[in-house]
Amino acid sequence: MIDLRSDTLTIPDAGMREAMAMARVGDDVYSEDPTVLELQDRVAAMFGKEAALFVPSGTQGNQICIALHASTGEEVIAERNAHIFHYENAATSVIARAQIHAIGSENGAMVLEDVQEAIRPSAYYYPRTALIAVENTHNRHGGTVLPLSYLRNLRKLADHAELPIHCDGARIWNAIVSSGVDAADYGELFDTMSVCLSKGLGAPIGSLILGSREIIERARRWRKMLGGGMRQVGILAAAGLYALDVNLPKLAEDHRRARRFAEALASTDGIEIDVARVQTNVVAFRVPAFNDGEFMSGCSDLGLRIAPIKPGTMRAVFYHQVSDDDCGASIDIVQDVVRSR
Repeated sequence: MIDLRSDTLTIPDAGMREAMAMARVGDDVYSEDPTVLELQDRVAAMFGKEAALFVPSGTQGNQICIALHASTGEEVIAERNAHIFHYENAATSVIARAQIHAIGSENGAMVLEDVQEAIRPSAYYYPRTALIAVENTHNRHGGTVLPLSYLRNLRKLADHAELPIHCDGARIWNAIVSSGVDAADYGELFDTMSVCLSKGLGAPIGSLILGSREIIERARRWRKMLGGGMRQVGILAAAGLYALDVNLPKLAEDHRRARRFAEALASTDGIEIDVARVQTNVVAFRVPAFNDGEFMSGCSDLGLRIAPIKPGTMRAVFYHQVSDDDCGASIDIVQDVVRSR
């Protein structure tokens, strides 16, 4: 069975398992796990940040970062299809006790004029705007990359308004590979970042929060409060280090396969797809003749698992354990199902 539902479906390979088995460990709650410290220092340096903190999940990473900037009765500006808005169980309203001001966009990049308009006046009856949040790459828009020029202009707007910016960088590695932008060039634009190890990079668990030393010390308290303080977690950090060395260079191949898949679908009658949006490892497309359940069932019967990213829109996600042969077979299955109607 070929599974394109998500790039979270990666399985640690033999090399990653060996790295995990051989990892030097200590108690990370005491900041004494040498492998965690190595991973944190390495990723912080990559993005030009002073410090980093290992957390169990991207959701926890995002929500800690939001809580560092926003609190009760305040507001976070975010794109309407953002992960923090759709897939994190309204955690912003529970943990930071803030609300999200959602702004629509065509490709994940909020129009700057819309962001400016969303910043609340200082009147006492408005919530205080506390944070701007972005997502790069943007999942529900099909893995689109936010251009560096756009982010620099957003940074200028935020600075003028004296607002911090958080980046949900769950797939920032894909943005780096696709755009050719150095990690540090992205890092300098954000006050906080959450970067994920367990999607295309293939680690079994983990994300990192990035920021200043002062921010990371505050984040450590939030991590403990939310139950994210783990002990001999170097076993997991070793998987992250291995992923940076071995799997990060493979992302370009994931992008190539996604593009091949998208172009084949674009030439197939009965499929609607905007190939220009296929910039990384995510392919979003529509099959109007089928409802979601029918299409998923038809693909599954032929050996392909696929799922919708939103009603009426399918998402295929490529990762390093999806081969060229798997890509070709997936194209054939999707075409066979579409042509069966």
